[in-house]
Order: sequence, then C-alpha cells, then structure tokens
Amino acid sequence: MVSGEFELIRRYFSDLGYDQSGSVRLAVGDDCAVIAPPANRDLVLSIDTMVEGVHFLAGTSGDKVASRLFGAALSDLAAMAATPAFFTLALTLPSTDSIWLQAFSVRLAELARQYGVQLIGGDTTRGPLTLSIQVHGWTHPGKALLRSGARPGDRIFVTGTLGDSKGGLETQLKNIHGAQVPYLQHRFYTPEPRIDTALLIAEYATAAIDVSDGLLADLNHILEASNVGAMINPDELPISAELHQWVGAAQSREWALTGGEDFELCFTVPAILEPKLSWALRDHRVGVTCIGQISAKPGILFSEGGRVWPVEPQGYNHFINKHKV
Repeated sequence: MVSGEFELIRRYFSDLGYDQSGSVRLAVGDDCAVIAPPANRDLVLSIDTMVEGVHFLAGTSGDKVASRLFGAALSDLAAMAATPAFFTLALTLPSTDSIWLQAFSVRLAELARQYGVQLIGGDTTRGPLTLSIQVHGWTHPGKALLRSGARPGDRIFVTGTLGDSKGGLETQLKNIHGAQVPYLQHRFYTPEPRIDTALLIAEYATAAIDVSDGLLADLNHILEASNVGAMINPDELPISAELHQWVGAAQSREWALTGGEDFELCFTVPAILEPKLSWALRDHRVGVTCIGQISAKPGILFSEGGRVWPVEPQGYNHFINKHKV
C-alpha cells in the first residue's frame, strides 16, 4: 500500500511513455507541463472519462481498464486524423490498491510506448473509481478531419467490424461461456484506435467520427454537422463471424447499428475518389467497408431488398440511458 498521493505518482506514473514529436520540454513532476509545439502543426485535444459501473464492471482488473481507457481516448484523435503526442491523466481512487495500480500503470506504459506518447501530468484524489484522460495530437494546419464536410454523393465507410463490443459486454453481464467469448471480451476491453487507418484516409475523406455511442447515433452527428442525410444498406454492415455465430443475424445487426463503443471509424469519401482510396488501402491490415451514401435530404434511410424506410438514430446517451454496463 502506498502512503500518499506523491508516492503514488512517483511509483506508478513518474516516467510513463515517450514523446516521439520532441515537443515535451517538461513533463510529470512540476505544477504544469511545458510544450514547444512543432512548426506548422495544429494541436488537437480531447478528454474522456470512464466510471466504474458505467463504462466497466466493478472489480475489473487495472490492465483491462487501462486498455479500454487509452484505446477509447486515442480513438478521438484517430477521428480527426491526428498523430498522438502526449496525454494527461486524472485518477479518482477509492483506495491505493497496489495490485490494481501496478497492473494499470504497466499496461498504460505499454500502450503509451506503442503509440509514441508521453504522460505529461495529471491529478489523483480519493472517491469512487473514475478515470479521466486528455489526449493531445498534431495535424497539419487546417487538415484535421471534421464532422461537417460530408456532401451528397459521398460514400459512407466504416472500419473493422461493428457490434463486437456490445457482444463482449453482454457475455459478462450474462456470464456467458463459449468459443466466441474471448474474442468479444477482447474487443470490449481492448479497443484499437485506428490511427494508421485515419492517416491513410485523411487525403480522401470529407468527414469522420469514431463510433462510441452506436453507428446510427454517431453517423447522425456527421449528418447534422454537414446538413445532409444518408442511405444505408444494412446488409453491408461488417459483422464478425464470432458475433454472428453467437447471436445470429438479427441481433448482431442491431448491435452493429446501436451497440456502440466499438471505437471504429465512420467516414465519408467522394465517389470519384473511391478508387484512389481502395488503392491506398490495398495492403492495409484493417478492413474498410462501404455501407451507404450521403444524400441531400436530412435523415437516415435504410435500403435493402428493394425496400426503403426511415430509421431513428438510436444510440447511448448518458442522461437518458441509466447505465452502459
């Protein structure tokens, strides 16, 4: 058991990650961090908070919480096509559990080195387990991907597969066992921020967002910001074999549309640039699937089997839905 806040910081967070951009002049250990921004770069930043019992189950190990927290936070940078640079971390802890903190800090350090970012500061206090991480990254001036650039005729794409995180959560809530469970729970606890994909598509994309509250809800954010609509073919939704085998076609489709927290990218590309996008992604390890097209009339329509019908952009809302877990 550590004896206080300063020992906790020194033991677990004093030297975590590294700065690949060379912009950090002073990191953990003073009242503020000191950053020297690179020339001709815009700074983009985002903050995420996770609460025990809302974003992860009580009793979840520190390494799993670190993976979920860090992956979700960096996913916001991916949505803007930003290169990660550094982050700050605020921890509210019910107690100084050395086993939990060791697992948390070791996994966080692994991820920080993997993505080339450095912890530059933060805060600790006592209370219900709550973690906040603010991530910072760089883009070329005026090149950050926004939600407001989609235009009628643009194709709509998503990365990876959808619905897996919801499936992983359900296996825990219902104490499910089976061949698909390890994969689905890995997808829940270890979201993979699509940084590399974002940097590849940035030249072609007109708008982007990461899928945190559900595909329909997050796509609708693009539509509202861009003042456009969308027509989606639900049969084109990318769904993993594991999810499909576990719950079948109908349930996996519903979770792909509304489950949320897959932290995949949803983005739009002009139809004329689709061949160039395909060529740029020819050797890329992450799947990218076209699921529909932007339309001029606001709203979301489904088109399948010769039938067209409107749908509501359902998704998770913290002040409407009581709990995520």
